[in-house]
Amino acid sequence: MAIPVKTKIERIDRTIRRLPPLVYTSLCNLQIESWTSPEPLTFEQRLQGVHKTLVTGEVWGKLWDCAWIHFTGEVPPDGASQSVVLLIDIGGEGLVVDPNGQPLQGLTTIGSGFDFSLGRPGKRVVPVANPAAGGESIDVWVDAGLNDLFGSLPSGGKLVEASIAIRREDLQSLCFDFEVLRELLDHVPKSSARYASLLSALYEAALFVQGELTDSAISSAAARLASELIKSGGDPSLTISALGHAHIDLAWLWPIRETVRKGARTFSTVMRMMDRYPDYVFGASQPQLYDWMKTHYPSLYQEIKDRAKTGRWELQGAMWVEPDANIPSGESLARQLLYGKRFYRQEFGKDITNLWLPDVFGYSGSLPQILQKAGVDTFLTQKLSWSLFNQHPHHTFHWVGIDGSSVLVHMPPEATYNSSAAPRAIAKAENDYLDKEVSDSCLLLFGIGDGGGGPGEEHLERLSRQKNLSGLSPVIQETSDSFLQRLKKSSEKYAKWHGELYLERHQGTLTSQARNKRFNRKMEVLLRELELSATRSMLAGGTYPTEELDRIWKEFLLLQFHDILPGSSITRVYDESLERYQLLTDQLCSLLSEADQNAYGIGTEKLVSNSLSWDRHEWVKSGDIWYDIEIPGLACQPINGWGSKPTSPYASLTKLENEYLRLSLTESGDIISVFDKEMGREVLRSGEIANQLCLFEDQGDAWDFAVDYNEVPPIYPELVASEVLFDGPKAILRQTRKTQESTIIQEISLTSNRRIIEFSTKVNWRDRGKMLRTQFPVNVLLDTARCEIQFGNIERPTHSNTSWDLAKGEICAQRWIDISEETYGVALLNDCKYGHRVKDGTIDLNLLRSPSYPDPTADLAEHEFVYSLYPHPKGYIDARVVQEAYHLNMPLRLIDSGSSSSFGPLARLDVKNVIVEAIKKAEDSDSIVMRLYEANGTAIQAHVHFSIPISKVEVVNLIEDYDHDVDLVGSGVTVHFKPFEIITLRMVPG
Repeated sequence: MAIPVKTKIERIDRTIRRLPPLVYTSLCNLQIESWTSPEPLTFEQRLQGVHKTLVTGEVWGKLWDCAWIHFTGEVPPDGASQSVVLLIDIGGEGLVVDPNGQPLQGLTTIGSGFDFSLGRPGKRVVPVANPAAGGESIDVWVDAGLNDLFGSLPSGGKLVEASIAIRREDLQSLCFDFEVLRELLDHVPKSSARYASLLSALYEAALFVQGELTDSAISSAAARLASELIKSGGDPSLTISALGHAHIDLAWLWPIRETVRKGARTFSTVMRMMDRYPDYVFGASQPQLYDWMKTHYPSLYQEIKDRAKTGRWELQGAMWVEPDANIPSGESLARQLLYGKRFYRQEFGKDITNLWLPDVFGYSGSLPQILQKAGVDTFLTQKLSWSLFNQHPHHTFHWVGIDGSSVLVHMPPEATYNSSAAPRAIAKAENDYLDKEVSDSCLLLFGIGDGGGGPGEEHLERLSRQKNLSGLSPVIQETSDSFLQRLKKSSEKYAKWHGELYLERHQGTLTSQARNKRFNRKMEVLLRELELSATRSMLAGGTYPTEELDRIWKEFLLLQFHDILPGSSITRVYDESLERYQLLTDQLCSLLSEADQNAYGIGTEKLVSNSLSWDRHEWVKSGDIWYDIEIPGLACQPINGWGSKPTSPYASLTKLENEYLRLSLTESGDIISVFDKEMGREVLRSGEIANQLCLFEDQGDAWDFAVDYNEVPPIYPELVASEVLFDGPKAILRQTRKTQESTIIQEISLTSNRRIIEFSTKVNWRDRGKMLRTQFPVNVLLDTARCEIQFGNIERPTHSNTSWDLAKGEICAQRWIDISEETYGVALLNDCKYGHRVKDGTIDLNLLRSPSYPDPTADLAEHEFVYSLYPHPKGYIDARVVQEAYHLNMPLRLIDSGSSSSFGPLARLDVKNVIVEAIKKAEDSDSIVMRLYEANGTAIQAHVHFSIPISKVEVVNLIEDYDHDVDLVGSGVTVHFKPFEIITLRMVPG
């Protein structure tokens, strides 16, 4: 009788479910002692915790507790001549160490939450002997953390398992044979001969092992399946490059300190797997993670270095961490590359030429140039596969940035960095690869990631059977660099994508955890100021705080990691990061004060410093006195002699007016008119309100809010108090508004002879499930808005004509966003905000959110920020919008005491659209590095005149590698800029 296919498959599947639990046979339990502490203890300190004797099933701590757990026992006689292992599941994560406390392998609980379509996590097997003699003494220490891969307690804090067991190696191998071929069955055509052959072999093998699992039965089943496993695929049309990986978030659902331990667990497991599987190649990114291994686990770090020399361990990603790519400044991204690449060079002698950002929330159009200027020409991500509205049309393509630079991008077509490496993964990669008509290879990243753990034996067993298995594309294990270099050979075939890579999700991360974002912006400014002042100090014979700056920069860059700065981590991460930000800020201020004394002398004069590269004419307040200051770019001078008695603009509860602008308000405090007196033009759309503060419903998490949030009418905070204030050249209308839970105090001000309306805001934010936004409906007609990004700007649609336009509901801008007709425009500037919406002529800024996950207290705190409305004649270039945004973020800096001398500009430029972004000491000499960029998208020739003696000028890249000399004519050089080009000069004093 012919057995129905369904019946055969049911028997096969029952067999596959039955066999794995039979691989291990427990012989006896281990004896267990623990020493628990709230924070990690070293191996030498392991007995300093609270001591307890444990049994399986017993609670040993609470979330984030640490312990040294000691397992002892003896292999029973029944284990003789068998493969004997320990089965240990502590209900969390653990690191098995050798007798000297050095890492051996990682453990993870099998109950850890994970996407089970990608496989089940859980590393619980510790080898003892194969074969065992019986009587072996067991003495194992585990450095334990009571948290799973994703920062929860699926075990309830209990120790789940601790036993000595026999492992049937032949049965385990058979289980993998069954698994691979059964899954392959689902991915070959049912009408094919291959399907019939697989089905027959699986069914017959299943029959062999239905009764007692004798050695003979297992051997017969394995032999029957071997006949299918040896069938090769012939000449391939597509080859898949497989690389072991463990994407380790440096903080997310766990604190930073736990990431250090996750790294050791993951990397030590990799080492033990490499001992067993000679084809295994693994890669890891983020020099910060390697630096932690160097500091905390030196023997493991040496193992990593040894494996890297053999080519089996790949160093990935040229940045210090995998940072957010929207919020950090251009200079921050440049330093990510500088510190990242220099670490790899100094520690491993390797120059890394790829960027590895598989999980960040969108990619600035400036990145291709930033990468090219750092010697990086390839880029890997997969996050764009998460977009909601549109599928990105390519997996392999050239990404062209705003300046015309390009990098080669590959996105693994399986759309994950947690691949199971099972037949379904290989089939998905082949089926979904959008560029297989022009590329004969793609990349697959396998292993448990996000919380770490990396590949287990299941991944490697599957791959050992799938090197060239009929019915699947062949798989080779190799480094991503080998794959990318091969991919380059067909480079001319690939399509191009111009501009940003916009992720159609996670726009909430442009606003969540606003205090971190404010600290980030303010520290970027402080670092710039310190480096400039320290350079002047060095030129005056003082010291440059290289070691202190390196230390601060590295921690600052760590805090830009893509689950810290965007706001998507747990409460503890923000409690700790805010504390660190404040400490780092205090250290920077102390170093700046010291650099100022060395640079400008010690005296009784008050000085004012202009760190920007153009002349400024502004009001500055010192004490109770206002000064009308004119100061050259990159200069410092005494403030005395500039005193003035300014005249304030007009102000009342319903009107603010200066020489250029007149604001009209209702009795309820709403701005109903902004009239440009010079241009005779109303700035607002008729009948609408400017700076309308709105509370929208927001039940989203830290990453996302509803795309249709504005379909629900908002709540408007109620005006409860209003008063008029005058302060020198400023007229201020202070308004206090309240919601059900929050208080907003806002000072709306006009300054004499300025076109800027400033909104200085303090919020005691306590509203849950809400989002605070401000809106400016402007009387300007244009279908694009111009947004500042790192080292330049881009245009984005203000309409929703297509699904691609619709998807850009919330967009990122750094310091400004502008809508301009040919003769008139309006810009919105900010000092620490990033999330904007510009649709149908309304400029909207996202000010605060309060998502409840993963931090239930997110942003329920006091906040300060400033944004400014800037109506202007002509376009953004003539109106100098770029420069006005710099002024808001980098005000003239007062120095309380210094000499009476004036310190002229370090350098002067003869053009307005080239900006000096940084001046610092060179990394490897006492030369001076100056970074400049063209800000308006215009090719131009700029002359840079130096006011200090310079003997040589070189162009270097962002890593300060030499490129070419620049002719020094007299005391200056001429530099040619392409639109939005970044150029870094290195000057040798003398």
